[in-house]
Amino acid sequence: MSFEFDLDMTIEVCPVEVAVATIGGKWKPVLLFHLMMGTKRYSELQRLIPNASDRMLTRSLRELEKDALVHRQVFAEVPARVEYSLTADGETLYPILVEMSRWGTQRQKT
Repeated sequence: MSFEFDLDMTIEVCPVEVAVATIGGKWKPVLLFHLMMGTKRYSELQRLIPNASDRMLTRSLRELEKDALVHRQVFAEVPARVEYSLTADGETLYPILVEMSRWGTQRQKT
């Protein structure tokens, strides 16, 4: 397998470093993967990712929202309802998340 990269040596920061800074961490890729399947409420994400603490889940979602990868929709209801979905920018991560899923599946088999 060969890869072609645009290795512009005039860049100041490695592009992989930018990607890892944006979607890296223990829970961000997992959140993005679940949101790839469709819009989710906070409680759904909690159920899907039971090992993440509320604090880390909230923090990761806020960072993804700040980076414009996740959209947070608050509905004016009682009780308040909040839904999370991928933005158009977040949807560009589909191929990466699918490949990570494939790699993880293969890794589980070994």
